[in-house]
Order: sequence, then C-alpha cells, then structure tokens
Amino acid sequence: MAHDRTDDDASANVPPTASIPSGDNSVWADVSPLLQSACQDLREGELIHGNNFNLYAAMSALEIMDPKMDSGITCTYYSLDEAIENGAAPVPISDDKTTDVRCTIDIMDHLLACEATWHKGHSLAQTVYSCLYLLRPERTSSNALLHSYCQVIRATCKTVLFSVSDARTHEEEDLFIMSYGLPLSGDRDEKCLPMLNAVEETICRQLRACKASSSQRRVPEDIEPLQNNPDLEEGYCKALLCRLRFRKHFYHLLMSMKQPRGGGLELARKHIASCISEIDNMKKSSDFLKASAQEMSEQNIDNTTASGCQPIGFDASINCRLSAPTPPRSIKLFCWDKALEYFRKLLQDLDIVCSCSLDPSLEDAVLFVVKFQKSQPDLVSRALLQLLLVQDGKLYGRDSMFSMITRAAGLPQAAENHDIRKSEFMVQLVQMVINLLKILCTNAAWQRRKLGKMLQEWRVIYVQLELAFKKEFGEASSTSNDKNICFKIYQQILVWVEEQTYWIAFRFLFLGFELELYSVHDYCMVYWYIYVVLINLTEKKHIRMAMSSGPASCLSARKKAKKKRDPSKDAGMEYISAPVKFLQSKIYLAEGLGMMLAALRNEQRIVPPQSPFNTEKEVFNQQFELLLKACIPDHVSYLTFQDSTVRANFHTLVTCDYFKEAQRIAKELESSFANDPDMMAELRRIEQVAERNSIALNVICRVGARDPSLKISFTLSHHPFFVTAIVKRS
Repeated sequence: MAHDRTDDDASANVPPTASIPSGDNSVWADVSPLLQSACQDLREGELIHGNNFNLYAAMSALEIMDPKMDSGITCTYYSLDEAIENGAAPVPISDDKTTDVRCTIDIMDHLLACEATWHKGHSLAQTVYSCLYLLRPERTSSNALLHSYCQVIRATCKTVLFSVSDARTHEEEDLFIMSYGLPLSGDRDEKCLPMLNAVEETICRQLRACKASSSQRRVPEDIEPLQNNPDLEEGYCKALLCRLRFRKHFYHLLMSMKQPRGGGLELARKHIASCISEIDNMKKSSDFLKASAQEMSEQNIDNTTASGCQPIGFDASINCRLSAPTPPRSIKLFCWDKALEYFRKLLQDLDIVCSCSLDPSLEDAVLFVVKFQKSQPDLVSRALLQLLLVQDGKLYGRDSMFSMITRAAGLPQAAENHDIRKSEFMVQLVQMVINLLKILCTNAAWQRRKLGKMLQEWRVIYVQLELAFKKEFGEASSTSNDKNICFKIYQQILVWVEEQTYWIAFRFLFLGFELELYSVHDYCMVYWYIYVVLINLTEKKHIRMAMSSGPASCLSARKKAKKKRDPSKDAGMEYISAPVKFLQSKIYLAEGLGMMLAALRNEQRIVPPQSPFNTEKEVFNQQFELLLKACIPDHVSYLTFQDSTVRANFHTLVTCDYFKEAQRIAKELESSFANDPDMMAELRRIEQVAERNSIALNVICRVGARDPSLKISFTLSHHPFFVTAIVKRS
C-alpha cells in the first residue's frame, strides 16, 4: 500500500529552485531538476504532498508522463505546421510513382480503419482526423487521386456525424459528434463526386490500356501509366478502383437514405450491394499489395493497411490539445480485416433498414425495430433507422402519429380527423409515441433505462385520459352501445394506452436478460413478475381486439376480464386470435418457470445469498423499482410475490404442468404463422424450452428435490429469455 510523505520529508534531497513571483511579470523556472531528484528519492507508490494536497485530491490530478493523462508526453509534433515542415505529410508523397501509388492506397486503407474505429465511439480528432492531409484540404489539390478521396471522406464523415446528431443517439457515445473545430468540409467537398468520378474514369482507362497488347497499349490513346512497373500496373489499378468505388457507393448510400419519406431506399439497397462487392474486391487485393510491398518481411495481424505497411501522413497526437474537455483517450485502431468486417456488418444492417415496408402501421414499425435490434446493430445504422422512422413528427414522414395511434387502437378512419387530436392529452400522447420509437433505436442498456423511466409517463397519461373521459361523458356513459365517435375514440385509446404500457414493461423485463442483469437467485421473482405483466398485457390486447370487432364482442371480453382481475391467478380467457394465443403460451411458460424456481427455493435447492445488507425484499424492490413506482400492475408488491410463491411445490406443478400447456399452444399456432419464418422459429424455441423443462420437472419429482445427488442448473442456450433446467445425477 502506498504511503504518503510531506514536503519536509523530501526537502533535504531537493535542490532549491528559483522562486516564481506572482503577477503579470511572472518568471518561469525549470522544474526538471526538482522532478528528477524526487524520482530518485521516491520509491514506486510513494507520493509527495503538502498540507493542502491529499490522496483524495491526487485522484483528480494529472499523472505526469502517463500517456493517458498527460497529453503533452504523446505529442510527436506540437502543431500541424511543424509536422508539415518536417515532412510528415509530403505532397507529392514520393518522387517514385510506384511508391506514390502504394502509399496512397495505404492512406486509403488506414483512413477506413480510422473511420470504423470512430463509428465504434472513439474521438473523431484522434481517428479519422489524425490524417494530416484532411486537416489542410488545399495541400492535396495537385494530387487529384488523394484530393478526391480526402474530399469524399470529409463529406461522408460530415453526413454521418449530422445523422447521428439529428437522431440524438450520440448520448450513448458522448465523443461521437464532437468536431473539436476540425475542418469537417473543405471547399467544394459537398460536390465531391464529380472529381471522384473523373479520377475513377482515368484509372479505368489506364486499366484498359494495361490489359491491351504491348503494340496496342499506346496506339488508341496516349495513356500515361499509373506507375513505373508494367507488371504491377493492373494490380494497382484494380486496388485503387475498388477503394474509390466503395467510397462513391457508400456516399451515395447515405445520400439516398436521407431522402424524405423513404423515397431513396430502393436505390440505397443497390448501392449497398455495390459496396459489399467492392469490399470483396478490396479483400482480394490484399495479397497483391502485400507481395508488392517488398520491404515488408513479417505481417502483423494489427496492421491497418492491406499491404501491412505503415501509412504516411498520420499522427494520432496532433489533435490532442483539441480534446481539452476530456483527457485524450488511448485508442487502439481497428486492424484492416476488422475494419472490413465492421463495414460489411454495417452494410448488412443498413440493408435490413432499407427493406422496411413503409406500411402505415405503428405496430409493424415497433416490431420491425425490435426484430432489427436482435442483430445488435451499431450506432450509425440505428441512427439512420430512427431518422427513417420519424420525420417531421410523422411515421416515415408520411402519416401523422395521431392517425397511427387511431389505427393501432382499431378505430375507423373517420377518427383520424376528429378534433380530439388537438387536445392537450392527445398531443402529449403523440409525443410519447415518437419518444418510444426513438428509444427503441438506442442500444440495449440505454433502451432499458429509458423505457423504465418513461413507464411513469405512460401511466400518468392514462390517468389523465381516463379523468378527461369521465369528465366528458360521466360514469353513466361507459356503455358499449354509445355511438358517439368521441366516446369511442377515448374508450379504445384508453385500452390501447394500457396495452402499450404493459408491452413497455414486458420489454423492460426481457432486456434484463440481454444485459445479464439477473442472477439465478433472481429468476424466481423475475419470471413471476413477467407472468403478472403478461396476464395484464394479454387482457388488454384481448379487449382491444374485441372492441375493434364490435360492441357485442367487447362486452363479452370485458365480462371475462373482470372475472379474472387478480394477477396472481391464471387469466383463463378464451383467446380469439393467434397473437393472443401466442402471449398465452408465454404466460404458461413464465408461470411454470416461476413456480418451479419457487418450489426449488422452498425445498432449499436454491438458497439466496445471505447478506444483512441485501435481503430478498430489497432485491425485489431494486429489480422492479421503476415498475413499482409506475404501479405496473396495480397492487403488486413483494408481499404479493411472497404470498404467490411461498406454497409452491412440485406436486402442484406436476398436476398443472404449465410447460405442457405452453408446448401445446405453440404447436397449435404453427399453422397460423406458417408464412412467418421468425414467428415459426420463436414457436419452436418455446416448444423446445417447454419440453425440456417438463422433462426436468418429472425427473425432479421422481428422484426427489432434496436428493443430494441431484444437480440442477439453468441455461439460456435454447431461448434468450426463458431458461431451461438441466438436471443431472452425480
């Protein structure tokens, strides 16, 4: 453990230094001898401190000579002018044309690695703009190839940065949109494509010329070769073309996705296919580039270029002083292969985004986002998805959110233009739906946190709508025979809001599995709470669908729902649709797992960690704090959970066999979802989990839960949210 020393302890061995008078005429003294003497006298871990400087203050101090904390120690050059004067970014790059071309390709490759690293959340100043050529755009004007490439890089970075900023997903990576005063665009960068196309056409002519026979190479047109070695001409032309074409199609892709109302999605998919094709060509060019780099002996997997050579014109420390608000980070750039993998994954995710049907259905849009998140997309693709979903407060920029809400609630089209849309509560509800779509586009951790917080908002808006409904129509007007359109809007939107509230709660609970927030000891209460939420979600969905079918169906659904108000009991309703039956299979699965885990707990096979600071009640309140604050569902507490599970036993479980019921319903639904491969895959996962848990339950009952030779464990290998019990005998 490090111990502290006062100034007096070390003063004997420290030489005197010149005093530094205060005021405008201060005299600076060299402290190097003092530091050198202190380093010789102090052992590792010791500190010098005065009466006004303690260990706590030291935690916030800069550590001299530490590259992560002391930005000055990592600087090769103290200014861009100094770097240019010392030849760090020469123009032209080399007097030898072959070397010039190879170094230009290395610059392109390293910029791609920097761009991928920036997309993953690192600073723009320390990644892409570590390229000295980007910092002075005018210097490359004499080199058409390098100048056009730098132009499209700047334009692409500017477009991506603004897209992420507009989507406000940058909160996940706070450094992503910080530009630090960098030249994000040079003169005419917005018109980067004409010059890039001209350079591409020139290289295409050079490629055609080098493919011609020796006698014909200069006859049709006077084509100057790209470089001096005829044997390498074709390989270098192809390597340059695939890189230039990738940049061109990637920029076109971003521009197409920015078109309003999703008008450019079809064209964007064509550019995505072209980008992926050029990535394959870039990958193929690496063997040629490595072979042509004769000075390279051994290749390193961390190389940021296809050739393996160190690129010219980069200095990661040149912008360190621009990062004043935060200490400069120690950044490990993506290697070349990993950068290509990142862009391939990004393009695949963007292809999914562009395949969105743009149908005016709020439910379909939400399910599309949830499905998209399963592929764990990165920040850029999620930002572009959000900008596509919400444009000018409309879904896909086409239909107003109020219209989407009325359709989702099952109301007739005439309700979309009703004056109720101008009411204060409806305006709030529209904004909450927009916020929900945006939140669903964030990463899992941010999504769960924000969904938990917005639950109270949905609960409040429901209460406000309910009070406004009662004030408008009174208690007596709750009959389903009332034909008033305003009454019907209020009535069905109220049910829809409650349904969405429980869906958000359901999503909140399931994201806990994705983020690995639950331990085995928490599974019992988590599945019990999921069961309670699903009961209410299924009830609201059933009522809403019945209301859309007609007054008679609505009245029948409400009567059945009132009989099963207690969330601690099975709803037992007659489900009339496949979506509701699908939820019922999950209800049985969640209830079965909750009761099985409770029975194991009651049999002392799962013993919660014993701690005076963390009782089961405190764990319950911590896990579900946001749900309990929002009263979702009503009258649920730790005591409710305890009363529901304290008498759980295996005899009752075998009698009820919730798992077999879940399996039966899942099999019945296969014919209803035969044309939906994703739903079919989910039904098979539910069947598999239910079947395995049913077998495990029978083994435990046959052997006896208290048998010490019985080893019981749980895995999420068969379903991302529902565990499977594994029972073995030692």
